[in-house]
Amino acid sequence: MAGTRYPLIAREGWLAVAACVLAAFAALSLGDWLWSLPFWLLAALLLFLFRDPEREIPPTPLGVISPADGVISAIEPVQDPFLKREAIRITLTMSHAGVFTTRSPVEGKIVDMVDAGEGMPHGVWLRTDEGDDIVVVMYRGPLHNAPRCYVRCGERVGQGQRCGYIHLGSQVDLYLPANSRLLVEQGQRVKGGSSVIAMLVHK
Repeated sequence: MAGTRYPLIAREGWLAVAACVLAAFAALSLGDWLWSLPFWLLAALLLFLFRDPEREIPPTPLGVISPADGVISAIEPVQDPFLKREAIRITLTMSHAGVFTTRSPVEGKIVDMVDAGEGMPHGVWLRTDEGDDIVVVMYRGPLHNAPRCYVRCGERVGQGQRCGYIHLGSQVDLYLPANSRLLVEQGQRVKGGSSVIAMLVHK
């Protein structure tokens, strides 16, 4: 299973935060403490933007949890463009001031990477131990920055495990089996790694 542990500040922010802290100490050593204040304020802002808190993952074996923090902006039956099947698409809009980590909605195996356009792998195809196929697609951020994916084909992931990152947030699409039972409505706010948004149905 892919690694799940790292500090509560996303790795994408480590270098920027460290640079601000070093600059603050350098300014403090060269002059008045006021010189270092802008660097401390910038470091505090970066710590806020790159925060990545732990989440309490609910014990729901057939549950699908939200892959990110945000608002459910659309729920609709569609033709899955990746697996060529009938599916339910849940679209989640992330906040530009929220937590930017993306998480695995289920426990299972990474079957393949998927392409959301422009020739870049933006998401993953997951298969649960019960044989359910779920596709998570992450779109580019507001600065046209590509999402980062921490997992690879063939790896096992745990439900709620940190799997990716979209700096400043974006849109996440979740394609579920067509018979899934939805537990959320359009406009509802959800938390990545802790909000159960659907249940996989097995006879």
